[in-house]
Amino acid sequence: MLFSEVVAGIELDEQTHGSCEITGVEYDSRRVREGSLFVAMRGGTTDGNKFIRQAMDKGAGGVLTDSRESFSNALSRWPHLCIGLIEQGRRALATASANFFGHPEQKLKLTAVTGTNGKTTTTFLVEAMLQAAARKSVLVGTIEVHLAGEVRESPHTTPEARDLLALFAEGVQAGVSEAVMEMSSHALDQERVWGMPVDVAVFTNLTQDHLDYHGTMEKYFAAKQRLFAGVGAPPPRAAVINAEDEYGHRLEKFALREGSIVATYGMTKGEWRAEQVLLRAGETSFVLKSPVGEISIRTNLTGRVNVLNTLAASAAAYARGVPLEQIAAGVAKLSFVPGRFQTVPNDRGMTVAVDYAHTDDALLNLIRLARELAGKEHRVITLFGCGGDRDRTKRPKMGRAAGRGSDLVVLTSDNPRSEDPSIIIEQALRGVEETGTDCIVEADREQAIRRALAVAKTGDIVLLAGKGHEKTQVLADRTIPFDDAEVAARVLKEMA
Repeated sequence: MLFSEVVAGIELDEQTHGSCEITGVEYDSRRVREGSLFVAMRGGTTDGNKFIRQAMDKGAGGVLTDSRESFSNALSRWPHLCIGLIEQGRRALATASANFFGHPEQKLKLTAVTGTNGKTTTTFLVEAMLQAAARKSVLVGTIEVHLAGEVRESPHTTPEARDLLALFAEGVQAGVSEAVMEMSSHALDQERVWGMPVDVAVFTNLTQDHLDYHGTMEKYFAAKQRLFAGVGAPPPRAAVINAEDEYGHRLEKFALREGSIVATYGMTKGEWRAEQVLLRAGETSFVLKSPVGEISIRTNLTGRVNVLNTLAASAAAYARGVPLEQIAAGVAKLSFVPGRFQTVPNDRGMTVAVDYAHTDDALLNLIRLARELAGKEHRVITLFGCGGDRDRTKRPKMGRAAGRGSDLVVLTSDNPRSEDPSIIIEQALRGVEETGTDCIVEADREQAIRRALAVAKTGDIVLLAGKGHEKTQVLADRTIPFDDAEVAARVLKEMA
C-alpha cells in the first residue's frame, strides 16, 4: 500500500510526500522489516522516538512520530522517505493498522468484557456459548489467545491495536465472525482499542486494583466507563451490567443515556438471575431465569462467583443471538479456565486449588467459596503474596481478606519485581495480624507452597492465590520459571 493510503483518516500536522510503498505497520523497532511504517510514539515507560534510527537502519519505508523534534530530525536525515507528524500516537497506530489490514474490526462482531474480576472466565464462557452455536471466534485475554480453535500465548491482557488488528485479520481469513476480548482499564485509558466497534460490552464489577496507575477509584471507574461510551467508535449496541455492583448502577444509567440496549444480571437482582443454586467442588448447577425464559445450567466451574460470570456471559451471548439451549450447552462443555480455581490432583484427600485472585475482593470471594466447600469440619489454608511495584495500599487489605475466612495463612512472595520481598510481606502481614489468624511467613514461594501442603490434612482446602495461570516469578534482577500448579503437583508427588 502507499503511505497515503495507510495514513488515510489520520490527522497529520505535517508530512512529506505520500508515495512511499508500505509493506507493514510496526510500533516496535525490533520488528521493522524492509518497507515498514514505523509509528514512533511516547508511552508510559519508554519513548518510541528514541528508536527511529534503528527502524530506519532496518529499512523502514516511512515514519509517523508524535515528536516535532523527531520529525524535524527525520526530515533532515531521510528527506526521500514518507514522514508524518501526529499528535495522538496510539490513535494513529490504530488507524494506520486498520487501513493496512483491511479493517477486519468491521467484519467481526466484538464482545468486550471489562471489570476488576471475572473478565477471563466470562470471555471463556462467551466463547464456549458461541462455539455451541457453531460460530467461529477469536478470543483475546489475559491467559491466552484463541484463533478458531488454535491456542496461543497472550503477552498482554489487551494488546496494542496493531497486534489486535493483525489477529482479527487472521481470524477473518479463517472464517471467524465473532471476537471476544478482555478490555483492561489500562488499554481503555491508553486508547489501545481506538476505533474498535464493540457490539456487546460487559461489566463484571469494580473493586480496588491498579491504583498505582489510576490514582483513585473514580479515575479507575472512568477508564472502565470508556468502554460504554466507545473509544473512537460508537457506543456499544448492547451493554450487560452487574446489577449487584455499586458502580454497575452508575454504568446502567450511563449506558442507557448513550443509547445502548441494557441487560442486567445478578444472583438475586437484575433481569438475568440464578435460582436453586447448588455448589460443589468442580460442579455448580442452577436455574437460569431470564426475560426470554428459563433453563437449567450445569457447569464444571466452582462457586458463586462463577454463577455470576455465567450469568454475565449468558446475557452477552443472548445479545449476540445465541438461544438459551446453546447457552446451556456451551457452559456444560467448558471444563475449566486455567488458573481459576484450578485443582491439583492428589491422593491425600485434600483440595489444592490454584487461583489468580490478586485483589482483596477476589481473595475474599475465593476464601468464602473454600469455606463453603470445606464446612466446619475442615480447614481453609490460604497462601498469598502481593506484587511489587504495584498499589501498596491494598497490601494490608489483602492480609485482612486472607485472615478473615482462613484457618491458617501462609504469606509469601508474588512477583516482588524491584521491591524488597520482606517489606512487601511486612505490609501485608499487618492486615493478617488484625484478624488474629495464625500465619506462616515464608518469602520463598516454593518453600511456602511446601509448608502449606505439609500441614494440610484430609478434607482441608489449600488455596494457592495470586499467580493463577502465570508461568514466571518476576524478581528484581531476573525472571524465573514458576508455575504454582506444577510446583504443587511436584511437592505432592514427593510427599506421597
